[in-house]
This record gives sequence, structure tokens and C-alpha cells, in this order.
Amino acid sequence: MLEVGWFSTGRGEGSRGLLQSAVEAIHRGYLKARIRFVFCNREPGEHEGSDRFMALVRSYRIPLLTLSSRRFRKERGAPTFDSVRLDYDRVVLTLIEPYAPQVVVLAGYMLIVGGELCRRYPMLNLHPALPHGPQGTWQEVIWALIAQQARESGAMVHLATEEVDRGPAITYVSFPIQGDRFAPLWEEVKGLSVEEMQKRWGESLALFQAIRQEGMKRERPLLVETLRAFAEGHLRLVDGQPQRADGQPLPLCLNEVVERALQEHTIPQV
Repeated sequence: MLEVGWFSTGRGEGSRGLLQSAVEAIHRGYLKARIRFVFCNREPGEHEGSDRFMALVRSYRIPLLTLSSRRFRKERGAPTFDSVRLDYDRVVLTLIEPYAPQVVVLAGYMLIVGGELCRRYPMLNLHPALPHGPQGTWQEVIWALIAQQARESGAMVHLATEEVDRGPAITYVSFPIQGDRFAPLWEEVKGLSVEEMQKRWGESLALFQAIRQEGMKRERPLLVETLRAFAEGHLRLVDGQPQRADGQPLPLCLNEVVERALQEHTIPQV
């Protein structure tokens, strides 16, 4: 059985949905894993979204560990979190050490993970872009895709390293963002710069929302299927590095199983 640790800031629907999908896959016996703990870098009362996330964790009777990164910085009088990141991560290490996870999932965790954490535990980061795609938050990724007039988008699970969003990709899923239902959405913004779109519509832009929704619904099965591949031995970690058991190169494309999960409606909604 795969022993999993889970890190999340728990800001919104996406974070809750990722956890819910994994837990339900475990409960129905599809994913042979156990979530040993959930760590959140916020504490109760800091943010409504995180409070809802923490309530979900408690409803599953999973041990919930919290340490406010904002309070940690303020108590030390640090102008930025970067100057206390190492100290913060060391405290986090002491919190999670008793649970001995084999892998740690970063799902909606809004802090950059420092080198000590990355070296101590294999950390699987869910990033809302294809390998070699845009970096940054999901909002920054979508605006970059629009600016590039990209033909496709996707999501990947990669090994977290000190190089943000650039650790080795393990699995990915892709989907088109041109043609079909997207064609009229691109036509709506034809000739406009991203700056003009942001000023006129912001994140309510229909094209922005369509890309986000297509990505979100695939992130959940992508993460579940990646964990399942580790649990079943199809993926493994050798000296901390991900490998495929069949010797083929990474990353592993999971389009087929992800699309099948969506068609069979096996992904729960929050």
C-alpha cells in the first residue's frame, strides 16, 4: 500500500476536488493507498476557502497538520517569506516525520518547497501545464496560453525540485484549446492583446474560463492515475528519481485513462 502525505493551501474548489477524488478512489478500492496526513500552510480562520478544505479533511478523519506561513513570517519580523523559508520547512519536517510518507503530493500548495523538503521526501507536484509549458500559477499559465494562441494545454505531475515547476515530468494529460467549442471563444477576442482582455473581462473572460474548466476536470483523474501507477508498481522511485517499470522514458502520457474516467463519470464533484 502506498503511504501518501498531502500538502495543500486549500484555497478553493480545485484543492478540495483533488483531495476528494483521491479519497474516494481509495475508498472504492481503486487506489491502493493511504493518506497519512494532510498539511496546510494556513490555520483555521485565516481564509474561508482553506476553512472549507480543512473541514473536508476532518470529515475524512485524516490527521490534519497546520502551520500558518503568514503568522510564521510575521512572528519573525521577516519582510518576505523567502527569508524564513528554510526555517519554516524545517519545522514542517518535524511535523510530518512521524507519519513516514513514501511520497508527498503537492496539490494546490501555494508555497515554493525548499531544498531540504525536496531532498527528504519525493514530492509530486501537480502543475496546470504541459511539460515544457508555461510556469507560474494556473492563472498565469492560462494568460500565457492565450497570449501564445496555443493549440493545446494540459497538466502534469512532476517531481518537485528547487527549480520551480521544472523538476522531471512523470505523467501528463493534454487537451486541445483550438477548434470545436473553443473556436467562437477565440473569435471573440481576435485582435485584442492580453492586456486589453484582462482590462475588459479579467478572469471572467469566456475563453479563460473554458481553458480553466477543461484543465480542472482532468487534473483530478491525472493525479489519481499517477498515484495508482506508483501503488501498482508501474512507476517507481529509484534513489529518489522517478522511473517507469517497463524501462520506457518519462513522462508517461495518461490521456487514454483520464478521458475514460471522464466519460465514465468516476470523478466526484465538490
